[in-house]
Amino acid sequence: MSRKTDTDRADIYTRITDLIVEDLEQGVRPWTKPWSATNTHGRISRPLRHNGLPYSGMNVLLLWSEGMARGFASPMWMTFRQALELGGAVRKGETGSTVVFASRFTKSEADGNGNAVDREIPFLKAYAVFNIEQIDGLPDSYYCPPAKVFDPVERIETADRFFRNTGAVIRHGGNQAYYSPVMDYIQMPPFEAFRDAAGYAAVLSHEATHWTAAEHRVGRDLTRYGKDRTERAREELIAELGSCFLCADLGIAPELEPRPDHACYLQSWLSVLANDKRAIFQAAAHAQRAVSFLHSLQPGAEVKAAA
Repeated sequence: MSRKTDTDRADIYTRITDLIVEDLEQGVRPWTKPWSATNTHGRISRPLRHNGLPYSGMNVLLLWSEGMARGFASPMWMTFRQALELGGAVRKGETGSTVVFASRFTKSEADGNGNAVDREIPFLKAYAVFNIEQIDGLPDSYYCPPAKVFDPVERIETADRFFRNTGAVIRHGGNQAYYSPVMDYIQMPPFEAFRDAAGYAAVLSHEATHWTAAEHRVGRDLTRYGKDRTERAREELIAELGSCFLCADLGIAPELEPRPDHACYLQSWLSVLANDKRAIFQAAAHAQRAVSFLHSLQPGAEVKAAA
């Protein structure tokens, strides 16, 4: 039974990683697909659960990709059972989209001395969800038009407040954007060097994800970033995903065209994913922790979390 579970889990990792590799081989960063579409006049958001709460981590990538491939305009998804509980029914012939649930269970085993020892074992479960455009009979509120897109100026002001509330030291000058782990500051080119305010915020979202790596924040190890090409590629993948998650939350578009110093990571990501089928899952989890930490620094974050 354990062997079957391990095989099933490996198949999930492989199947999903292969889909992402297929996009990367075509030069497409799949996590930017929602913004690359022709109909980007609406607000890009994270995929939403039936109760309005956003999906996180790997499931954001999976459902963004599915929504784009299948032409769904709604960001909301639910299981077959949830649809029934809400009085709806998935239309005959509709197929679900895969999401995953990762957790751990405790198993008691005997050690070398015959004593019982609890061991935590991770597991990954895949299940299907359906977009509400595949479901009939839901309450009318589920079919309401999408929320009005915020005014561009309002969105930029919101982003400015968000980054200011993090308390990150942000310096300006030069022609490069980066995070210095040693000095713990973010370096940004002058504001005037960017095409517009949204472009500035998009680049800052990438560097802010790097900034969370410090030990007293979320604690990602960057000691090998400058020495190991693979470790650098992994961290840049985390920052890319974190930036996309955060930009969706803030209502702005991420960096759709990679910077010259980032373009070289494409082949590195392909190499990493080919050799480690769990790498994209781990990167998405790290990116989610980074973005959640940035949100936790906002005024009233504790109240919202409790609610």
